[in-house]
Amino acid sequence: MSPLGKLRVAVIGAGAAGLCAARHLLSRQDIFAPPVVYELTKHIGGTWVYEERVGSYDNGLPIHSSMYRDLSTNIPKEVMSFPDFPFAKHLPSFVHHTEVRKYLEQYCDHFRLWDHIQFDTMVDAVSPIKVKNGWKGLAWDVTSSDISDGLDRRKSIKETFDAVMVCNGHFYDPYIPSIPGLDKFKGVLMHSHEYRSAEPFSRKSVVLLGAGLSGLDLAMELSSVNAKVILSHGQNRLTGPLPAGVEQACPVTRVLEDGTLEFQDGRQATADVFLFCTGYNFTFPFLDEQVGVQVKDHLVFPLYKFLMPPAYPSLFVVGICRAICPFPHFHVQSQFIISVLNGTFPLPSCEEMEKDFEMDIAARRARGVATRHILKLDSEQWAYNEHLAKLGGFQPLPPYWSNLYESNKVFRARHMLSYKTYNYTVLNEKEWMVQNLQGQQLQKPQLKQM
Repeated sequence: MSPLGKLRVAVIGAGAAGLCAARHLLSRQDIFAPPVVYELTKHIGGTWVYEERVGSYDNGLPIHSSMYRDLSTNIPKEVMSFPDFPFAKHLPSFVHHTEVRKYLEQYCDHFRLWDHIQFDTMVDAVSPIKVKNGWKGLAWDVTSSDISDGLDRRKSIKETFDAVMVCNGHFYDPYIPSIPGLDKFKGVLMHSHEYRSAEPFSRKSVVLLGAGLSGLDLAMELSSVNAKVILSHGQNRLTGPLPAGVEQACPVTRVLEDGTLEFQDGRQATADVFLFCTGYNFTFPFLDEQVGVQVKDHLVFPLYKFLMPPAYPSLFVVGICRAICPFPHFHVQSQFIISVLNGTFPLPSCEEMEKDFEMDIAARRARGVATRHILKLDSEQWAYNEHLAKLGGFQPLPPYWSNLYESNKVFRARHMLSYKTYNYTVLNEKEWMVQNLQGQQLQKPQLKQM
């Protein structure tokens, strides 16, 4: 507790999730002391900060950003924004990544967040301590280091908080699936984390593993420099038109002695580049082991409502769900966390929270969801957001949000090459319209009931 009896909350990371957490904590100064936001780099924005270099910074820290030079968003700004802070009206619906970074800086200005961020600060340890008069009998020691002079001249400091919001992101530790014979590949082996621009791949043959959003984006970029791309993936075959020079194939299952790639159906191909668009690992190196947060097969567990360990309910791991509309998702999660900490939502017992988590996981498995996809909410994100809003007693997202987002997914699948030229207009809480590049209004897709 602060001297004024207000709850002290530490926020780890000043990417979009951390900024959103800080904004909501600052909005309730009757209950919370101003937050302390720990940021490893010199900038806010997390993955939205483009860094041309790959590998490490001069201070020895790994470069976390996975941003590439020409990325523009694949979600329209009308639903990508934080609900209480829209993007500038003059911008197109699909904005370049530099506009998103600018937007996050404007969010910081508007909600006066800058003074609460400690830049060049590494969080070394987050450990629970039992405190008689603490929130749920708990408090947290957060040990951090000033790394502005480099990793070898660290000055450590320990502070105590009532709660911790972990917002350290999950787009920086590349996941490379284990493929037999991978060390035999003779060409360039790389992950999309290290990809910055298409020109170095001009006229090369590339096998790109993974057809998620980044895989599709990179296939399009590579096609523009006349690379010959084999898009290797295990999803249903893509039916929309693909860019010139891009063909589909089953997943790569092994690399032969001579460096040839072999696919699931026995087909073989040689390539100059084997590019993994296979996602990222969750990593929380600072978390004390006794907290019991584990990561296995891309699932972070046990977390009640995908947010907090039942035995340590004043620790919150924000933004680990995947295939979501991120900024509004952080907005909903942050408000739910505040409703927990201020008592609006009285938490069930530890046993009840554990049971809730286990039943949720069991229900997903019964529906055929593999463990590695449990955190991939996709269309279920809307029911999840509504559920948190109901429990926390705060305003849910307006009805148009889910409909516009899901419609964009349909357009993306049908018109991969042109959907980013569309422009959306929100008419009211329920209605929206979309126009193509020529200004013609497009028919909305028929969506399945969610």
